Amino acid sequence: MKKIGIINSEISRVISELGHTDMIVIADSGLPILPGVKRIDLALKCGVPSFLETLETVLTEMQVEKYTIASEMKHVSPGLLEPTERLLAGAAADSISHEAFKALTREAKAVIRTGEFTPYANIILHAGVTF
Repeated sequence: MKKIGIINSEISRVISELGHTDMIVIADSGLPILPGVKRIDLALKCGVPSFLETLETVLTEMQVEKYTIASEMKHVSPGLLEPTERLLAGAAADSISHEAFKALTREAKAVIRTGEFTPYANIILHAGVTF
């Protein structure tokens, strides 16, 4: 049994296989996941697990160089933006339209679906390197 860190085997595997600039997505419960993109579904019920809880947990093991959010998050869900930026301090930030965001997810190694019910609670994490 794994002693520390992420115990979800699929998330742990995906993170361990990431190379520089590879992407994973942490998504709210409503983001469409395109055919062919690996889905890791954590959603249990409304709000469980939350977007921020999932992001914080993934960041314990993933080196993030850059992150991308939908620009709509800034206006529709500003209460989620500030803690997201705080968790990712030091990483480059990018925002694009929600439609462009959804199109970019097709290049992700995986989409982690949470139980989050907050609009635009989605983020693309671009892997960095530790050296």
